[in-house]
Amino acid sequence: MRIAILSRNSNLYSTRRLVEAARERGHQVDVLNPLSCYMNINARENSIHRHGKELPYYDCVIPRIGASVTFYGTAVLRQFEMMGTYPLNESVAISRSRDKLRSLQLLSRKGIGLPITGFADQPQDIPDLIDMVGGAPLVIKLLEGTQGIGVVLAETAQAAESVIEAFMGMKANIMVQEYIREAGGADIRCFVLGDKVVAAMKRQAKEGEFRSNLHRGGSASLIKLSPAERQTAIKAAKTMGLNVAGVDILRSNHGPLVMEVNSSPGLEGIENASEKDIAGQIITFLENNAKAHKTRTKGSRG
Repeated sequence: MRIAILSRNSNLYSTRRLVEAARERGHQVDVLNPLSCYMNINARENSIHRHGKELPYYDCVIPRIGASVTFYGTAVLRQFEMMGTYPLNESVAISRSRDKLRSLQLLSRKGIGLPITGFADQPQDIPDLIDMVGGAPLVIKLLEGTQGIGVVLAETAQAAESVIEAFMGMKANIMVQEYIREAGGADIRCFVLGDKVVAAMKRQAKEGEFRSNLHRGGSASLIKLSPAERQTAIKAAKTMGLNVAGVDILRSNHGPLVMEVNSSPGLEGIENASEKDIAGQIITFLENNAKAHKTRTKGSRG
């Protein structure tokens, strides 16, 4: 097969591993910076160009689109889909999962466990918003934030009010969530591929930190999932319409709670923790599923 990987940096671990895994299996691979691609959109024949030349036909495309270029990256991916290329994750599903509020609303509609979440626009609603999620301590999240940036733990109601007012004053979109104390600064990253969880790891925040992101000093270790956690991860990825997803789950007193569904999960942490060839499994999935013009909007509408 001829495979395109949409990535702005061919030296990133995840991109490198996918290239290696595809070439080991005899496939031709090109790494394309989505921002270097431009499109010809017309009723007769769509095309994608790069550096003054039209790109050839690709059998499948693996999107590794960063959050900061979601709009343009998904437009390029959509153009590939229109030309019949099979996407590992569809453009609609990526856009859906990148909108934190929209994705939580879709997950809640399917009855998937979530931390209690509040969203408001007016400062006068802040006290009730805080009460709604169970009071302080609580977590305040910027909707546009990624990788733990823009996530604040407010220990008291007064601190929460001050932070929320500050964000609102900056016209920033935020949501407020209950703090799951019993999780103890840990979450579980479930790597979903197709209809299976192929690997999972526990991420533990460093001392004095509540965010468990690995690049913030968190540590990763292998973990055994309960059947409920496994089913929750698969259902969350399916609701988003994602073939590949990193589903972040918190262990609470009332079962597994989905914190986030990531449409471009990194491979480094999960491969090192699980010692599994996840990149190879992704290429095998494409070999078994990639068919021309097979794109359809999957998952929950909305």
